[in-house]
Amino acid sequence: MKGLHSSVAGLSLACAFVFTSAFAAPVSFKPVDEAAKQRDFLAFRQQLSTAVARHDTKAVLAVVDLKIQNGFGDDNGFENFKKIWKLNQANVKHSALWKELGTVLALGGKFIDRTTFNAPYVAAAWPDNKDGFENIAIVGKDVRIREKPSTTSKVITTVSYVILPISPNSQWTEQWVSVIAPNGKKGYVSNIYARSPIDYRAFFEKKNGKWKMTSFLAGD
Repeated sequence: MKGLHSSVAGLSLACAFVFTSAFAAPVSFKPVDEAAKQRDFLAFRQQLSTAVARHDTKAVLAVVDLKIQNGFGDDNGFENFKKIWKLNQANVKHSALWKELGTVLALGGKFIDRTTFNAPYVAAAWPDNKDGFENIAIVGKDVRIREKPSTTSKVITTVSYVILPISPNSQWTEQWVSVIAPNGKKGYVSNIYARSPIDYRAFFEKKNGKWKMTSFLAGD
């Protein structure tokens, strides 16, 4: 029996080690931005970013492709893009487009080929072996994971540019997402520093010598 107890104890320690190790090394996911590989695209993106920051509807619509993909249904096309983002209304400053597109442009991306750029990097470089519905990217340095969804809650740990599992049955709020910390504990991260690969992303394609936004959508 002594040998059996020793074996069980050894197995328990081994399992504990495996469990701890699984959470000790989150997947590194550092920012990627290949825009500078093509100067004309880099200049295009800078101009578009400026237009978004200024809420310049005319300048933004000038780069939207007539057949832009807005989703996975029958709401594609230029006119539907304007309708979805409420760009037909008098006060376009309240359109959610400025925040969503501004964030996408700020988070880098990758070239699919010489005429196609995918942004942000969270979607473009997401690893195939990580389920986009079960994991989240932390897009910041020394991001605090807290015990509760509050800025005054105790900090469990900090992480930088990693992929973390989303807590089972977790529900996103406007401010927080629940994750599994590297030590295996459940914690909360501010949405400012968390991004899903199935959140808004864009494709930019070069057509007839000009860059166009041919896709801007979320979901899967």
